[in-house]
Amino acid sequence: MHFFFHYIRKYPLSCICIALIWILSLLPFFPETPLDNVEFIDKWVHFIMYGGTCLVIWVEYALKHRTPDYEKLFFWAWLMPVIMGGVLELMQAYCTTTRNGDWLDFLANATGVTLGAVIGVAYHLLKGLARK
Repeated sequence: MHFFFHYIRKYPLSCICIALIWILSLLPFFPETPLDNVEFIDKWVHFIMYGGTCLVIWVEYALKHRTPDYEKLFFWAWLMPVIMGGVLELMQAYCTTTRNGDWLDFLANATGVTLGAVIGVAYHLLKGLARK
């Protein structure tokens, strides 16, 4: 339990973003908006949610650590969000009656995470150059 609270204290914004993704992904309904008419709006939402979350993880990590551990970052800030996106799509398909899993949603999630990671790496590199 201490392990769990340690990460909430150390990376609060990342934890909030992750919790929001879980909540929004498993809500039994989603309210209609004027943007529902935009083609592929749900894919853009997935891309932005996962990319933004990944970027928040990278930035919070950079603020807490002087030198990056890229193996940890690969695992926690790229691989785990991609896996989480896949798990949530499967849960929507098999554990809910009002939502459905979608391979394109999973692809949008993974693409957002990958772009967030690329920006995160650039942020770390620029932060390191600024210190010199």
